[in-house]
Amino acid sequence: MGAHGHDPRREPDHRRPFGAGAPARVERCGRGRHGVRSACARREAGRLHPRDQRRARPRARRPRRRGAAERRRRLSRSCPRFPARAARDRPRRPRCQGGVEAVGGCRVSKRVLLAAPRSFCAGVDRAIEIVERLLEQYGPPVYVRHQIVHNEHVVRRLEALGAVFVEHEDEIPRGEICVLSAHGVAPAVKANAERRGLRVVDAVCPLVSKVHAEARRYADSGHVVALVGHADHVEVIGTRGERPDSTVVIESAEDAERLDPGGKPIAVITQTTLSLDDVASTVDALAARFGDLRRPDADDICYATQNRQDAVKEMVARGATLILVIGSETSSNAQRLVEVARLHGAAATLIDGERDLDHGVLDAHGTIGLTAGASTPEELVQAVVAQLAAAGYGELAEIEVAREDVHFRLPREVVAT
Repeated sequence: MGAHGHDPRREPDHRRPFGAGAPARVERCGRGRHGVRSACARREAGRLHPRDQRRARPRARRPRRRGAAERRRRLSRSCPRFPARAARDRPRRPRCQGGVEAVGGCRVSKRVLLAAPRSFCAGVDRAIEIVERLLEQYGPPVYVRHQIVHNEHVVRRLEALGAVFVEHEDEIPRGEICVLSAHGVAPAVKANAERRGLRVVDAVCPLVSKVHAEARRYADSGHVVALVGHADHVEVIGTRGERPDSTVVIESAEDAERLDPGGKPIAVITQTTLSLDDVASTVDALAARFGDLRRPDADDICYATQNRQDAVKEMVARGATLILVIGSETSSNAQRLVEVARLHGAAATLIDGERDLDHGVLDAHGTIGLTAGASTPEELVQAVVAQLAAAGYGELAEIEVAREDVHFRLPREVVAT
């Protein structure tokens, strides 16, 4: 009781915003401040703020997470005496920023650099169109001496349309159409076909025809023609056939050392699908030995060959550690693309299509360069791009080093009148 006979506990408690009745014993616990009844006191009084009601609900027990302590317990099994040392000495996986996990545990970005230009050149386009138009105009069969271009997919597609590929003109029945391949032939082949009554349509690339003309001109002016190329390639066989007695095939710098011109001046011509670096080294070897000679024209190497090789070099310079070249084994220009990539420090593989992709090899490379030989259809490139995307190479960047707008006229035999 107070001095005036009243009980202060009966005074209205303005600090209690909820409930009424007998005051509860005030305990300073939880978050109570300045005499305000704490949650514990209000809970005892049976009047709780909704917020406190939510807090007072029993919480479901959370599942125990396996943290550092659990990992140490597991590691202690392998080193029960020194568990901390076992955890410390455990080999750790190296970490890299971003990307996907690759060989060695390192995470790298997966991307594809796509060469531009790539695939068909103007000469290949022209040769294929000639065969297709002949099939439309005359119907099958249309005979083609040698593969029209060095790509198995192109050959199989044309065979399905009715083209028949042979290795010698004598295999073609008299009176039938005989298409000469894009690689060119010796004059004797064309003369033999005409003598047998075959209707000859020449699908040789105009750039190859230019090299044939140079061989004739140099030989007729008294030069020894040094033909830089591969002796067993069909293009070289055809070019040498222009002037076989005056032409010597030079495959390497070693061949240049053995050349004996017999006192005659030397003129150099080249196979159109060679590596620019190979041609330069061989020509330099000839110049070092014989001094004054007629060097090959700058455009003896096909523009398409040069552009595709430049694109490979640019992809390597931009970080591609693996170059995939789509093309057939018989394709000289595709083989040279592989050589150029390796010469500039990248791994390189020749594949025929998406089925040849080796995912074990791909996983070791974060950036892959993709190109195709001049006789490879673009649809094969897109199929490989799709397969690489499925393998995790989602980033695609096109590396353009040149724009090609070259077109060659069709022969009069297939031009619609």
